[in-house]
Amino acid sequence: MTSVADFHCHSNRSDGTRSPTDLVDLAAANGVRVLALTDHDTIDGIAEAREAASMHAGFMLIPGVEFGCYEPGTEVHILGLFVDPSNEAFRTEIADAQRMRIERGEGIANALANLGAPVSWARVREIAGEASVGRPHFARALMEAGHVASVDEAFDRYLGRNSPAYIEGKRLYADRAIELIHGAGGLAVFAHPPFTADYERIAEELARMGLDAMEVYYRHYEPEVVESLRLLAERLGLVPSGGSDFHGLPRENEHEPGQFEMPAEAIERLLEVARERGCAVPEAAR
Repeated sequence: MTSVADFHCHSNRSDGTRSPTDLVDLAAANGVRVLALTDHDTIDGIAEAREAASMHAGFMLIPGVEFGCYEPGTEVHILGLFVDPSNEAFRTEIADAQRMRIERGEGIANALANLGAPVSWARVREIAGEASVGRPHFARALMEAGHVASVDEAFDRYLGRNSPAYIEGKRLYADRAIELIHGAGGLAVFAHPPFTADYERIAEELARMGLDAMEVYYRHYEPEVVESLRLLAERLGLVPSGGSDFHGLPRENEHEPGQFEMPAEAIERLLEVARERGCAVPEAAR
């Protein structure tokens, strides 16, 4: 089933493979009418995505971002939806996050060389292009160099958490990420909770910090997982969100924009709460 809204997608301004324009066009072709561009630690693709969205009648482009946040022993990813890209404090933090990504990338390149799977840091940057460097760029470089056969293998052998070339980047604390998102007029969303160890406890902590929503509907979740997350969100007073987390990578469980199931009432509820909380919900293109 295809959802008419997708609140979690990536372009080649971070670690996706499609330009913001191509991403919007693909989403529109798939029947999506509400799309959030949530690149990692960057808002550089928002202007281009807005321009592309204006070419599709009835299409709403939501400006967003995805922050990787510090939590000992695990990763917590928080989406900012409906953020104002012109907010100065927000832009400053984004610039700092991008510098941290460069430092982490250099460390990963050194670790891979020490493991006998060298890739050129210059080539990784070339693959990333204008994007913030991320692990998927290293995965593609590892495939290109013949060290692995797939993106999934690259993460399993080298890049995934607890793998030998994994390096914990300098990250925001979750409360700071939520503060920044709210300061930029947005909603803070706990992304793909089951990817985070002990996520129920962490969801409770995030809710106390002011988290607004939680990703309940996700590309390949089984119905029982969706129901468990929905009940957790309800218990914590969080609004259910959903997304494909599309990157355009050749990997298992990759789904195109909108290729997951999010009920229409859940979509309307998220937009309604955004308006209630003073977010600048964009008008659909005419």
